[in-house]
Amino acid sequence: MLAGDFGRVLRAVVATIDQHGLKHRHLAKHKPDVDRFFKSVEGLVLRSEVAEGYRKRLLKCQGTLFRFIDHDGVPWNNNNAEHAVKQFAYYREIADGLLTEAGLNQYLVLLSISLTCKYKGVTFLKFLLSQDTDIDQFCRNPGRKRRMPGIELQPEGYTSPRRRRKQDWGQGTQGGD
Repeated sequence: MLAGDFGRVLRAVVATIDQHGLKHRHLAKHKPDVDRFFKSVEGLVLRSEVAEGYRKRLLKCQGTLFRFIDHDGVPWNNNNAEHAVKQFAYYREIADGLLTEAGLNQYLVLLSISLTCKYKGVTFLKFLLSQDTDIDQFCRNPGRKRRMPGIELQPEGYTSPRRRRKQDWGQGTQGGD
């Protein structure tokens, strides 16, 4: 009964998400159903130890379980977190044994910024090149002209091993040469 009631509430919410997206104005209609569900859970007397464990856990998470209903754009599942963990696991696999605490901290900061940019629809490289420190501020002003810093492609003092072109190259020569 407990799982059935929870499933009914969640299926209704997910159906709304599928139809309208993660918009508070559409999800708010489910708030009374969620409140009713938790009131019924409070009053339940269960005989099974397992069911009682689930009841306690649901009541413990009551304030956070359906919090996404109150905010725009907050996912109802943890797929974003799972995706981030997969990215980290891949990095750990290729950096096998070469991780230091400092390097790991730097990687996690960059991973966090990269995934935040991805979820907000911002190009990671453009955000980094903008030298902004606030992704939300960067997103609020998408049309703002940003002076892109020059990218140093070659270190100062570097000379190319390629020969320089002569001034008259490509202009042809006289005398049939």
